[in-house]
Amino acid sequence: MPGILVVAATAEGALSRSSLELVGGARALDASLGSGVSAALLGHGLGSTGAAEALHQHGVATVYRVDHPALTAGQSDAYLAAAEQVARTAKPDVVLVGADTVGREVAPRLAHRLAGALVTECTELAVEGGAVVVRRQAYGGRALATLVVRGRPAVLSVKPRSLDAPEPAPVAGSVVDVDAQIDPNALPTRVREVLREKSEVGLEDAQVVVSGGRGLGGPDGFKMIEELAAMLGGAVGSSRPPADAGWVPISWQIGQTGKTVRPALYVAVGISGATQHVAGMAGSRTIVAINRDPEAPIFGVAHLGLVGDYREIIPPLIARIKELKAR
Repeated sequence: MPGILVVAATAEGALSRSSLELVGGARALDASLGSGVSAALLGHGLGSTGAAEALHQHGVATVYRVDHPALTAGQSDAYLAAAEQVARTAKPDVVLVGADTVGREVAPRLAHRLAGALVTECTELAVEGGAVVVRRQAYGGRALATLVVRGRPAVLSVKPRSLDAPEPAPVAGSVVDVDAQIDPNALPTRVREVLREKSEVGLEDAQVVVSGGRGLGGPDGFKMIEELAAMLGGAVGSSRPPADAGWVPISWQIGQTGKTVRPALYVAVGISGATQHVAGMAGSRTIVAINRDPEAPIFGVAHLGLVGDYREIIPPLIARIKELKAR
């Protein structure tokens, strides 16, 4: 039946955090639309992962499961084919897709194939006057655009970490296995290898993120940032200039063209606060800024600001944390 379809993916066998966020957004829409929430669970080896049960536990009544060897990391063409077949089976009014590496390729092509409407990189979803209304950043994060989506089906890609994962709301759900016709040899592109950086704490899932900017002066400054992050049990991020300069891996970049994070604590060190960076961390619960320039824009979004040289502020901070941990 028509409703809201979430395109869900798994991460190492478990339902990904981004998929749960989409479920939260779908449930919020459904509270007004009342048309029901279903999910397209796409991947390989899904029979014993418990991902379908996790969707049921979070309020998804019907799970359309596509288990195919071609549905592995990065295979956007295979995911597109699977998502299209599920959408044609479920016939939803709204399709929610995560705006991650794969989702950014899948969403526009899926909307085209379904002859539907498309809005990408959404940060808010709502229903106003019976119509689906979405908000997305515009002008490099300087403004927020509000769009009323009238076309159906409406394919909406949602920026990761823009929505909250929902509380469990168990339902007696069902699983419909969809026999997707995907010929691996006919796919336009194929991923040969996926390389992942190893880290103790994933940046997007970390509850504490310590980020450095151009104000650190070079790659050596990030050694201090890494030490502080380790003491706090968090992850290291950066603004765009250090990533562009090669001081840190591009995967550390946070902002409009990087990752979006929503930790409990975000520490910005030597970051000016350009709108492009703020767009990726503004949802943090508590923001602490350390910068020599008292007029830096970052202080406009920070909850706590420290004006000074990070080389004089962070070492005593690390020492104090060590002292407290030793008690």
